[in-house]
Amino acid sequence: MKKLQFILLSSLLSLMFSCKDTTPEQTLSLNFTSPADKWEETLPLGNGRIGMMPDGGIVNEKIVINDITMWAGSEDPDAFNPDAKEYLPEIQKLLLEGKNLEAQEIMYNYFKCGGQGSAFGNAKDAPYGCFQKVGDLDIEYLYNIDSGENDSVRNYLRNLSLNNAVATTQFEIRGIKYEREYFASHANDILVIKLTADKKNAISLELNLNRQERAIVNAEGNRLIMKGQLNDGHNGNNGVKYLTTVEVINKEGSLNSTGSTLQLTNADEALILISTSTDMLDKDYAATVENLITDAKKTSFKRLKQNHTDLYQEKFNRVELNLGEQDNNTSTDQRLIDFQENNDPAFAALYFQYGRYLMISGTNENSLPLNLQGLWSNQLQTPWNGDYHLNINLQMNYWPAEVCNLSELHKPLIDFTKSLIPSGEKTAKTFYGADGWVAHMMSNPWLYTAPGEHASWGATNTGGAWLCEHLYEHYSFNKDEEYLRSVYPALAGAADFFLSSMIKEQKNGWLVTAPSSSPENAFYLPGSSESVFVCMGPTMDVQIIKELFTNTLNAAEALGIEDITTKKIREAINQLPSMQISSEGYLQEWLEDYIEQDPEHRHVSHLYGLYPSNQISPELTPELAEAARKTLNRRGDGGTGWSRAWKINFWARLLDGDRAYKLLKSLLEPAFGSDVNMRSGGGTYPNLFCAHPPFQIDGNFGGTAGIAEMLLQSHNGYIHLLPALPQNWSEGSFSGLRVRGGAEIDAKWHNGLLTNAAIKANVTDSFKLMVPDNVNSVTINGKKINIEDGYISISLNKGDKADIKFS
Repeated sequence: MKKLQFILLSSLLSLMFSCKDTTPEQTLSLNFTSPADKWEETLPLGNGRIGMMPDGGIVNEKIVINDITMWAGSEDPDAFNPDAKEYLPEIQKLLLEGKNLEAQEIMYNYFKCGGQGSAFGNAKDAPYGCFQKVGDLDIEYLYNIDSGENDSVRNYLRNLSLNNAVATTQFEIRGIKYEREYFASHANDILVIKLTADKKNAISLELNLNRQERAIVNAEGNRLIMKGQLNDGHNGNNGVKYLTTVEVINKEGSLNSTGSTLQLTNADEALILISTSTDMLDKDYAATVENLITDAKKTSFKRLKQNHTDLYQEKFNRVELNLGEQDNNTSTDQRLIDFQENNDPAFAALYFQYGRYLMISGTNENSLPLNLQGLWSNQLQTPWNGDYHLNINLQMNYWPAEVCNLSELHKPLIDFTKSLIPSGEKTAKTFYGADGWVAHMMSNPWLYTAPGEHASWGATNTGGAWLCEHLYEHYSFNKDEEYLRSVYPALAGAADFFLSSMIKEQKNGWLVTAPSSSPENAFYLPGSSESVFVCMGPTMDVQIIKELFTNTLNAAEALGIEDITTKKIREAINQLPSMQISSEGYLQEWLEDYIEQDPEHRHVSHLYGLYPSNQISPELTPELAEAARKTLNRRGDGGTGWSRAWKINFWARLLDGDRAYKLLKSLLEPAFGSDVNMRSGGGTYPNLFCAHPPFQIDGNFGGTAGIAEMLLQSHNGYIHLLPALPQNWSEGSFSGLRVRGGAEIDAKWHNGLLTNAAIKANVTDSFKLMVPDNVNSVTINGKKINIEDGYISISLNKGDKADIKFS
């Protein structure tokens, strides 16, 4: 068969939108006019447990299959290094004497995990393990075209609808129109592919299910069955077991099996069902696989699709963002390129909703947390093990959860945090002789909490405390005291660790963590040319611990608790270091104003207090806010994808919409390379996945959270509408975003000025709202109310709604 030549008709991009399953305000989709040449161009589908990424190939199509529980490795008792604690007094003594290099040398050799740890991100065959793809479904399509005929493909379109979480591939060959539909059912928990043509007997293909290792594949009747067991890292038989079944249901034609291949010939249409599971969370996984595929076969394709769409849309349709009309006549990869040169506000809205789509598709209430790649991987050794990095990346995955009205999807992270406590208690005792619980820089489904294998990055011990911020944030948005009571032990236990492990530094008598590090950044001691990571009391530690202490006290007050932990916190909280501004005006990253090894480092950890915390703001701490501004200008606007996403949120908190928008453009800079690069190459791939590089999904969620932060803030105890609106978004509206205190917010603006808003109370509460400076009259539900010192207060019962008009 001759090489296929694509005749691309851009007008076809609008054809799909005349037959939508739903009628939302906007049609939101990713569109491509050719098959994917690489994985970062394929389309992600998922239901929070399983997923797939089809490349839309004409003759040869690869569909990568994923399961969020597909993890190698197992619990690693060797990680608890019993000798580490013996070196702690000497390390702390050296740090107090300013001998950080000597302390660091001891840590490199002795104060680290036992065993291999994360094997420096290559733990596929180590106890730590790694997230892996399930395998590949390879389909070869046969078109019965003679070699002398015109083999051109016309009107090719590959599409992912965010409105209904369904992907399609369409094209014509020799006047025959082919269509493929793909979705990961949220209702039936199965992967579904339907193949159709507008001519009878036009569908012929061969299917193979492949995995490079640890797989047995057989064809049985109309099924491909793949099963195996992953490496537990101990050369034992405790690895995760998995089973994948692919079943083909054809209309007309013939279906035969040979070895491990299914062959379908001259069918009118075909339905491919993929059921897959592991025994990580489901010990009866084999029965689950069979029951899911059996139940799906009893349901028509139309009903399968409708059930899926209905359940997905219940979450997705909660929020709308309209920044202008979507351009569905230009391919997404071209829109990404064009966004650097023009202002396409609607593309920013599409990116925002894509982040919400990825969260709904990447996790669910009963699943594991989103990992470094969410739910999706095309490798057996996923970069950095596809694990949970606790020095920002896992937490960033969940920044949009509350404000973007997906609160229940916070549950996997909350459950995971609570599950870390027993391991974290053992780590606290083993390494520090301390009370409470602690987690360091990285973790995995095996509940790893020990330090990493290298202190330059593995010594950070505030990972668990940062997770606790999410425990309290969930309460802040929902005001559920029963929930708060369930997580209070986690908050108090994390606080107990620092109360029992911090030491007093000698210069100011402050309580500080020792040893620790400012994530992955190094500095130079005075007079030294050798970089050092290990330190006492870096600014981020101080900010996280102060927040943890404050949240624990607030939770205790709400629950009527007064215990030994709250007493100790009240004694210790004022002994924490103050945030310090350097002589050059920027916020110090360490206790001393050391020279950074890399002034433009991707981590901006010492601005944790600006975002996601609320310890720095232009309104309440203007001097610290100005220091944060200077810090960001020193750091620059580059960096990895997720670093750029974090900076969007920083600038939004500093109320600088145009600078936040500049960072959004930087995040959406087209990226193409997939090799690891810690300094450059960040941006966004053609399928809108974030490029670290390689792909890391945290930047997608950080970008979505950043857009929300530009439109709505509530961290200072009041609702602030359009706090960082860029000039390019002069017209727009949103609905369904959420604020702390328990309410949903709608807003509309014209010429950059707020005109209307609405507050719907999810709990009975009083809500304080900042009135824009240009407004001199406010009506609520048609009644004019008083503006007091630039604010209005509204008391609402649960379910009530206040419609607000600004004049």
